[in-house]
Amino acid sequence: MKLKFSKMHGLGNDFMVIDGVRQTVKLDVARIRQLGDRHFGIGFDQLLLVEAPVDRDNDFRYRIFNNDGNEVEQCGNGARCFARFVRDQRLSNKNEIRVETAKGVIVPLLHEDGLVEVDMGQPRFAPDEIPFLAGSDSLRQVLDTEAGRFEVTLASMGNPHAVLCVADVATAEVARIGPAIEGHPRFPERVNVGFMQVLARDEIRLRVYERGAGETLACGTGACAAVVSGIRLGLLDPRVGVHTRGGDLTIEWAGVGTPVRMTGPAITVFNGEIDI
Repeated sequence: MKLKFSKMHGLGNDFMVIDGVRQTVKLDVARIRQLGDRHFGIGFDQLLLVEAPVDRDNDFRYRIFNNDGNEVEQCGNGARCFARFVRDQRLSNKNEIRVETAKGVIVPLLHEDGLVEVDMGQPRFAPDEIPFLAGSDSLRQVLDTEAGRFEVTLASMGNPHAVLCVADVATAEVARIGPAIEGHPRFPERVNVGFMQVLARDEIRLRVYERGAGETLACGTGACAAVVSGIRLGLLDPRVGVHTRGGDLTIEWAGVGTPVRMTGPAITVFNGEIDI
């Protein structure tokens, strides 16, 4: 079976994007792992699958698979690439589209300057919505791990995030601490781990250890969760520039009960076809 695809990235967070509207796509965990291998396959952080919507009021359905083959709920950088893909592939001529995800509808908007803005929905904080096994609903939660004791702030952006404040992201022990928190037993579905350095009230640096993918050059939902956490902690203003290793995002959040808005680039690297 021949499969057409696009290789894309959002700030270095890279994707294999597949049109499941105009071609039949049958992928299992083993096949996704093979495609995701950077030596023997295409190589990607996540595979994005474009499908027809379940609800006719929406334009598309959006499915995301990590390179370990597991399906996840949400990916912010992927959402921007998704929007660019459906326009470039002429699946839609709209600048604003409604997209179904496993955790609700998101609304990407393509700007004339090439940037993509995404309404990521409202963040969730209740422990059962993360999910997190909590003894309290405290804003700050303490985790005892094999890598040490850490204070984290939790948020769900359709997927779970734990955010740590660090003095310097350049020296943060992401490779050691990230896995220890990601697989902590108090996170039944594991968790993405953000390492946030506050530079000013409108500027942060961020590194993210992604669940099922390891550290990536950028993480859109991770940037949203970090800014939301910083605002809740009283450290940040409602509009924040986020510097990741792959580039910059702008995140806006007006507070509880309002959606998070993320703006950044989406780049097509190449289009291809593979025989699987």
